[in-house]
Amino acid sequence: MSKVFRDKDADLGVFKGKTLAVLGFGSQGHAHALNLKDSGCKVIIGLYTGSKSIKVAQEKGFEVLTTAEAVKAADVIFVALPDTKQAKVYTEDIAPNLTAGKTLLFSHGFSIHYKTIVPPTNVDVILVAPKGPGHIVRRQFTEGKGVPALVAVHQNPSKKALKTALAWAKGVGGTRAGVLQTTFKEETETDLFGEQTVLCGGCSALVQAGFEVLVEAGYSPEMAYFECLHELKLIVDLMNESGIAGMRFSISETAKWGDVSVGPKIIDASVKKRMKAALKDIQNGKFAKEWVAEYQNGYKKYNALLKAGEQHPIEKTGAKLRSLMPWMQKRNVKGAQAAY
Repeated sequence: MSKVFRDKDADLGVFKGKTLAVLGFGSQGHAHALNLKDSGCKVIIGLYTGSKSIKVAQEKGFEVLTTAEAVKAADVIFVALPDTKQAKVYTEDIAPNLTAGKTLLFSHGFSIHYKTIVPPTNVDVILVAPKGPGHIVRRQFTEGKGVPALVAVHQNPSKKALKTALAWAKGVGGTRAGVLQTTFKEETETDLFGEQTVLCGGCSALVQAGFEVLVEAGYSPEMAYFECLHELKLIVDLMNESGIAGMRFSISETAKWGDVSVGPKIIDASVKKRMKAALKDIQNGKFAKEWVAEYQNGYKKYNALLKAGEQHPIEKTGAKLRSLMPWMQKRNVKGAQAAY
């Protein structure tokens, strides 16, 4: 088991007299910035000229500079930008102002692990990755709690990189819950694998396939939606709270028998084989190259696939049924873009 770092293992005094820059004010960026500010740290925000987030950050009490100016002024620079945009911003704004002794910080290891960014050897390079979306990182912090986080060190010329990472993790609330040390490689490859094969890709495809099978068999779309999507939250919440065994304890005997006897026939050895192939593409860099190329070509395939997903019948059925549930928070996220 990895060591779990707690509040006592981290020292915010590391940031005394230092300036922390958060480049970007999206999901993770805004949460880290606000939490660090509330923890007593000096935080500035770096944004591109004309960013819609400038006014938002200023209203939250932050000094906002251009990205280049923020890098120049800061001791620790958090690159809170989309993976595909980081390389260009690094070349144009970060690298020219990245002097010896500064620290580059990431919340995902993609750019460093796949070398779309190659920092000079005279700066520390660290990772602090809360295991939750930005709004949860912020909310837990304001409630006096925290979200577990990962830390990693890629370069350590100062010999103090881990202390810096732990201080940042404490500043955002991670050490309240517990912080584990990993590597950029491990964080990147496991994160991508989970997203693609289970959490996002696997789950979405499984839900859509189950919905299609029931509708094609003559059952109503409403019943298919309830059984294949709506009730999924109940099961995931139970697993999140007490593991798979705990979830099974809470469901009916019939559901349990269907789980253990039929589930392995659906997610069988052939699925695991394709998961291994997906992992190999992550490990050898094929996925990263294809994703970077997709960005460079204007997201054509990406946008087409997203549009096709939005037009799936389950979306129309879901919108109708969710309107019958006044207790459920409704969010129309179609076309929404994160702020950077």
